[in-house]
Amino acid sequence: MISFLDLKKINKPYEAAFQQKLKEVLENGWYILGKEVETFETAFNKYCKTDYCIGVGNGLDALILIFKGYIALGKLQKGDEVIVPANTYIASILAVLQADLVPVLVEPRLETYNINPDLIEEKITLKTKAILAVHLYGQSAEMERINQIAIQNNLLVVEDAAQSHGAESNLKYKTHNLKSSAAYSFYPGKNLGALGDGGAITTNDSELAKVVYSIRNYGSEKKYHNEHIGVNSRLDEIQAAFLNIKLPNLDADNDKRRAIAKRYLTEIKNKKIILPLWDFSNHHVFHLFVIRTENRVDLQEYLTQNDIHTVIHYPIPPHKQKALPEWNNLSFPITEKIHNEVLSLPISPVLTSEEVSFVIKVLNKY
Repeated sequence: MISFLDLKKINKPYEAAFQQKLKEVLENGWYILGKEVETFETAFNKYCKTDYCIGVGNGLDALILIFKGYIALGKLQKGDEVIVPANTYIASILAVLQADLVPVLVEPRLETYNINPDLIEEKITLKTKAILAVHLYGQSAEMERINQIAIQNNLLVVEDAAQSHGAESNLKYKTHNLKSSAAYSFYPGKNLGALGDGGAITTNDSELAKVVYSIRNYGSEKKYHNEHIGVNSRLDEIQAAFLNIKLPNLDADNDKRRAIAKRYLTEIKNKKIILPLWDFSNHHVFHLFVIRTENRVDLQEYLTQNDIHTVIHYPIPPHKQKALPEWNNLSFPITEKIHNEVLSLPISPVLTSEEVSFVIKVLNKY
């Protein structure tokens, strides 16, 4: 069986270094917000070419804390509207809701699966105060256009970069730009994955950084002195230590993903399969390689019979989720088409050339 994602194989080369780091953390005796978190925040900051990095508990918390930070600064108010892509993973929408803001859904481009900037302006109202740009599947959203719209309408821009570690935008920043703040997830399956949950916020906004540093730690800048209604969401010291070991290899791992994606795109030749759009730039890091087909159930069963494991990202669009009944009658035809047809093929830095060839061969015979 060709695994969709073999995390054990991905982490195997780091095992000795992980064990050594774990020993160092244990012997150091400082387990919360210690030198490993500080080292990672500095290193990831440098990698992303930003001024501030704040390690937090997970990617969802990262988004929530950005919004809560802007509320604390008076740049957002509860009840403000936030533009969100309709086909995103539900975490993007949960973050908006949990910050007491109102998500406004906008259809994506069918070709890229990212939010369609051409449709954003018609959804802007007097209550709209921010755009949440999601770099879905590892491909950078159209940040040049999104930023132009934001500037013209005096809107904040927040980036959900949970799937796009290392992807460059057309602004030459790694899924980041001077006008926005980005949320990252280090869930084990991400391009930069920990061995548990973890997340981070990157920004060039010094005011936001200061507030978020406080909010993530009970709203306290100084112990037992609480300036904000805070939460407990801190990047774990041990997970930071593991991330410090893996970060130097992130670009090389992304290059391996792109090499596999290039083979898929150039060698899969089947009219029943719609391949993703990619301009062969570094704007995509292929966290996922997502194809579309009209008969997904049949194709997935066929691949399973041929020992190829696939996953659906995602089977149910947010507006059809039971948790959001007020949206269940809404219609987003492009989003619904995507969720009915997408199927993710195996792609990872440890996928062998022979395995890639086999996937291609089986797909071409379908």
